Amino acid sequence: MNLLVLVVDDEPDVELLFRQQFRHDLRAGRFTMEFAQSGPAALQRIADAAGVSIILILSDINMPGMSGLELLPKAKAARPDVPIIMITAYGDAETKRKALENGAEAPFHQAHRLRRASQRDRYARRAGRITYRTNSATTSLTAGAQSAKL
Repeated sequence: MNLLVLVVDDEPDVELLFRQQFRHDLRAGRFTMEFAQSGPAALQRIADAAGVSIILILSDINMPGMSGLELLPKAKAARPDVPIIMITAYGDAETKRKALENGAEAPFHQAHRLRRASQRDRYARRAGRITYRTNSATTSLTAGAQSAKL
């Protein structure tokens, strides 16, 4: 079975960061990663995912056009079985509340948008340690470990 992690972010360098962080898992074929640079592109990829098991969606909240918060209920309606983690540089309580109310498994606070190379490395390491809870079971997506226990 082909396992897919979908990453939604309008910044193109995010793809490089995630591919670098999960390079061992990707090479080993534990799962594949696809990237959408907008909410509409993500919804199209979700709709086209016949025969592919999407195991996780990671989405930025602040994007031009359709925000991650607007994408969230549409993605959950299309694939209610897939956990969605929202990534944000703005970790205010209201944003967190909206994300959780609309079905996000967990918001992941990114302290700030990372621009320099050293900051990019920290971002990739944080992304590799995303942990969320579902139905009292902890599911982890970690680089170098098994892909996801769902």
